[in-house]
Amino acid sequence: MGKVKNEIWTFCKAQLSAQMATLVDFVVSFLLAAVCGLWYVYASFLGALSGGVVNCVANYRWVFSDAHDLKKRWVALKYLLVWTGSIGLNTGGTYLLTELSGSYFIFPKTVVAVAIALLWNYPLQRMFVYRDNSLRRRIGKLKGKQSKTDTIEE
Repeated sequence: MGKVKNEIWTFCKAQLSAQMATLVDFVVSFLLAAVCGLWYVYASFLGALSGGVVNCVANYRWVFSDAHDLKKRWVALKYLLVWTGSIGLNTGGTYLLTELSGSYFIFPKTVVAVAIALLWNYPLQRMFVYRDNSLRRRIGKLKGKQSKTDTIEE
């Protein structure tokens, strides 16, 4: 039961982090499009870029606390890979949905952002970006667990 509670708590923290990042994303996108007159696709891209920086920092420092044991450059590289897909999906999805619906871009952007956050960002960040995927370390941890059990039995 403790593992399930931990997973739910991590998910809730990740969603809060995503909401902070989304706020930054939408404010930047809206200001660039509505105030500065930038084409909404460019504004959406730059907003997603800004929100992604906020999300990466919040996730590293607060959401996935186990990530502190990982090297920052590897976390950043893995985040960049996932983030590139996320920005492409968000920007392309916003463009497609805006053009198909004919509505103001913020509404389609919202639908796309929620879908990408739940189906792309969270699963990949949890399973890939902020997890130690080093086979060498995993084997070392397994050996360490086995030796502890062996000494207890003796």
